Amino acid sequence: MELFKRQIAEVPNVTQMHQVKDESVVKRGSRVFRNAVRWFKAGVSDRLTSAWPSTPLPADLIVERYQRTLVARSREQCANNDYGRNYLRLTHQNIVGPQGVMLQAQIRNAQGKLDNKLCDAVEQEWSNWNKKHHCDIQGKKSWRSIQRSCVISAAKDGEFFVRIIRGADAGKYGFALQMIDAQRCPIMYSAKLSGGRFIRQGIEFNQFGRPIAYYFDSDSEEEKQYRVGSGNYIRVPAEQVIHGYLEDIVGQKRGMPWTATSLFRMKQLSEFEDSAIVNARISANKMGFIQWKEGHGPKFEDDDEIQIESQAGEFPVLPEGAELKEWSPNYPTGEFLPFHKAMLRSMAAGMGVLYNNLASDLEGVNFSSIRQGTLDEREHWKELQQWLIEALVEPVYYAWLEYALLKGQIKKGNVPLKAVDIERYTQVTWQPRRWAWIDPSADVTAAEKSKNNMLTSAGAIIREQGKDPQTVWAEIARDTRTMIDEMVAQGISKEIAEEMVLASMGKKQAGAVGRPKEGM
Repeated sequence: MELFKRQIAEVPNVTQMHQVKDESVVKRGSRVFRNAVRWFKAGVSDRLTSAWPSTPLPADLIVERYQRTLVARSREQCANNDYGRNYLRLTHQNIVGPQGVMLQAQIRNAQGKLDNKLCDAVEQEWSNWNKKHHCDIQGKKSWRSIQRSCVISAAKDGEFFVRIIRGADAGKYGFALQMIDAQRCPIMYSAKLSGGRFIRQGIEFNQFGRPIAYYFDSDSEEEKQYRVGSGNYIRVPAEQVIHGYLEDIVGQKRGMPWTATSLFRMKQLSEFEDSAIVNARISANKMGFIQWKEGHGPKFEDDDEIQIESQAGEFPVLPEGAELKEWSPNYPTGEFLPFHKAMLRSMAAGMGVLYNNLASDLEGVNFSSIRQGTLDEREHWKELQQWLIEALVEPVYYAWLEYALLKGQIKKGNVPLKAVDIERYTQVTWQPRRWAWIDPSADVTAAEKSKNNMLTSAGAIIREQGKDPQTVWAEIARDTRTMIDEMVAQGISKEIAEEMVLASMGKKQAGAVGRPKEGM
């Protein structure tokens, strides 16, 4: 009976049941809270994160607070810092390149076939306008140079401004471009206008945020200084201005330097290098000191300023009463290079470039690693090339095309093209710069196999090299015909000449039964 009683659990009273339930709920709630805290450590506010912002800021506030300072520091570093200058070189070298973004007209006739004569007419007139005496209002920059200046301005200042000038002041074609310093558009100029319009950061918008006009403190080269806080601005309609920048936050109206996240490390690394250089020089200059015995040596007055300079090959004299405390400036030592590389890797990551290219350091690099890094970096450049096309090249082309058609400047033969067909003439593609194959032998073999298996086309392979397929094929046809004609003129039969040309193109010659000839 006693055993049976011990097996039956005692039933708690009602108050005890509520107490147990409450304690379990509290424990479960605290456990859930602890688990929620563990989810995002970055969301915890404590003494370690007290200086970390916990309130999101809108794009306008960020730009107005930091843009001018970042631009000033970016300009200084890009002028004085070797890595800053190298980054600018990498940007315009890989985005624009030696030829710039080239036009490839793809205009078709009513039958849907490529109208080569019409394409040639548009491309030729565009090429003529691209010369510096026509496209630049100052007559200094070619179209490629304008692209280069826009990329440099975007990388260094975060944005670029190009004004379209039409009329008699715009040269022979009546259409030219004017580069405007981005800081001429006042970042702190804001106002509220009627009809829902407003001015924010020097740009006038409608109620939906579409730019209506831009304000500049000057539109000429006469002004030497920026005017800040002045209301005497020049209003330019948005139809005349091309404003290009990369948007990082939705609602952003002005650009930030591409070097923004790397500037602090860039500056500190430069100071670090300068200190190491000075320290190494002083350490190399160290020879020794001459100390006179008491009662001997030159006398110094109390108010004399005593200076001891470090010069190579000299023994400075210590004043009476002074003793030498050992000092061995052996820095920089072994930790300099690892730290230096770590800083450069962080900078390269923020800039979107390969560390080896930014630092000009190919030490310890193997083929596989450099190939993977180069391919990834090239994808970054391709994205920026497309941004440049959309932000600058296409707007300029469409504006030029409209003006040139209205003025009758584009002619097919002697007949001016009709402006009513402008939609046809916008059928163009843009060919930015491309790069040489990393492993030419393997890459050519892969491209050939892809073409033969119909995974790609010959035109796509040619475009990937930065060339126009129609131009390449026309050149091959001209070369082939010229070679055959020259061989025939030298007494070689036409059949043999054609076989020799085909052999030079890699085609095996077939015998009577369709098999390759012996030795071929």
